[in-house]
Amino acid sequence: MNQFQVIASLAERDVLRYTPAGIPIVTARLQHQSEQVEAGMKRQVEFEIAALAAGEISGALNRAALGEIFRFTGFLARRNRNSKSVVFHIVDFGPVAPD
Repeated sequence: MNQFQVIASLAERDVLRYTPAGIPIVTARLQHQSEQVEAGMKRQVEFEIAALAAGEISGALNRAALGEIFRFTGFLARRNRNSKSVVFHIVDFGPVAPD
């Protein structure tokens, strides 16, 4: 199974564009910060990840406010066929529910 979920802020977003097949797509960078427990020890975790949204969800991501925090769900895939780096493909996102 390849499912990835993260709470992150929308740090950067490129303009909405269309693939040669006419599918709308938006690329972005997400920024995450949290405290995690590993081997019984607390550690601060910070990272940025390249992301993209294609199809209907791309319009929602295009309208989302930069700096806002969302819960993103999707999967990881190679940037392209020959790449070793991964991109987070967003299939859904929404506001973070208060604790």
